[in-house]
Amino acid sequence: MDQMAPIAHPDKIFVDGEWSAPASNTRIEVLDSATEEPFAYVPEAQVEDVDKCVAAARRAFDSGPWPRMTHAERAVFLERIGREFDKRATDIASIWTREAGFVHSASQPSAMMLSSTFDYYASLAQTFPFEEQRPTSPYSANVGLLVREPVGVVAAIIPWNGAASLIGWKCAPALLAGCTVVLKASPEAPGACYIFAECCEAAGLPPGVVNVITADREVSESLVRHRGVDKVTFTGSTAAGRKIASICGDRIARCTLELGGKSPALICDDYDLSLAAETIATSARMLTGQVCMSLTRLIVTERRHGAFVEALAASFGSTLVGDPFDESTQMGPLASARQRERVEGHIQRAKNDGIQLALGGGRPAGLNRGYYVEPTIFSGVGNDAAIAREEVFGPVLTVIPAKDEQDMLRMANDTAYGLNASVFTEDVDRAYHFARELRSGTVGHNALRTDFALAFGGFKQSGIGREGGIEGLMPFLETKAILIDGLPSHLSRSA
Repeated sequence: MDQMAPIAHPDKIFVDGEWSAPASNTRIEVLDSATEEPFAYVPEAQVEDVDKCVAAARRAFDSGPWPRMTHAERAVFLERIGREFDKRATDIASIWTREAGFVHSASQPSAMMLSSTFDYYASLAQTFPFEEQRPTSPYSANVGLLVREPVGVVAAIIPWNGAASLIGWKCAPALLAGCTVVLKASPEAPGACYIFAECCEAAGLPPGVVNVITADREVSESLVRHRGVDKVTFTGSTAAGRKIASICGDRIARCTLELGGKSPALICDDYDLSLAAETIATSARMLTGQVCMSLTRLIVTERRHGAFVEALAASFGSTLVGDPFDESTQMGPLASARQRERVEGHIQRAKNDGIQLALGGGRPAGLNRGYYVEPTIFSGVGNDAAIAREEVFGPVLTVIPAKDEQDMLRMANDTAYGLNASVFTEDVDRAYHFARELRSGTVGHNALRTDFALAFGGFKQSGIGREGGIEGLMPFLETKAILIDGLPSHLSRSA
């Protein structure tokens, strides 16, 4: 591996607490998104590697100490992992920028906050009711206990755009619950997963509790199908999520799916257009639009449509695109050649459909290397147009005119997705009313907003289940009712 990639064991997989040789010599080449040059090589896992990892996780769950520890004991390990993440924040930020094009001025502070996820779930060891006494019905039992136990072996499959943060939101609650994990990294972005494995090793996690591999779709599917896996937690496209759900449904495995989005912003007539345009343009630059919750369907009344497009073009068009390690850069490249081709395909299709191109649509001048795309705006878009309905996952915005505010609400809900939304209005009551009417997992006010401390996830084809907060712990737990004749001694003492 290139010396610039700060990974200790680039030629190994992490399984059963050790760095082991993979089943084959096949390697995955990881390219720098800004230079198109290789900066890392990691093993491409085979089915044999998946079997090995699942077997290790299965042993660790079925007969190892991890699920038999108290939650407070497991919380100590989570805190240790958090401290190890703190030590590696600079490495993670650099990898995030190189793999996904996330500008370094944003990846650095983001990497410094990763440990907070592990600290948060560690804190729940003291406050979450993993065991509680409940009233019983007549003729049932003298004592009814409701206990929440770990679901088992978890396959955690993460995407390439936000790998570093999603490791925490999937693995921290799973580990606190007492689950063991097989973490599957994306071929485009394995770096953070390798660093996580190193952090787990440094924290002294028992063997088999966390196992890490990198694999493409066919081998990943073998992980989802594996009967040694009790639960799959996946973040990625709706198409891939649909496949995973069908496989899990066939064998009644649990799954949590955080999928695609085509999120609307409703700009009400009482809100300043210039302020809305600047706010939306700023958030649209984040990770070059490779964000599932990005506000890309901008709905405004017909009489203000032209003025809003003009303000948005002025703001988004002033974006400084370039080297993601330059602190003045506001937007970097897309993650890969495949992703740029996908985004450019959506743009070309919209142009072929006769949609008005108000800004961009090509590659930035002077950037001959790297997977760059200009900030792009389509205006006068009908809500039934492909560019208004399909997730682009790039810096492409659509402005949709509506007759009135009720029409805005109708069009916002007329989508297969329901991940995120925002209402731009000076009236808090109106914002709340619209929020209750919108079929969306998150609704923000006057900005792109989300809060994993509450919960994150989507309605409709944007997913199943939630991540973050207490809601993000629940999918890793099974609920058991225990009906007995008297209080067990540990509860009698606490009473």
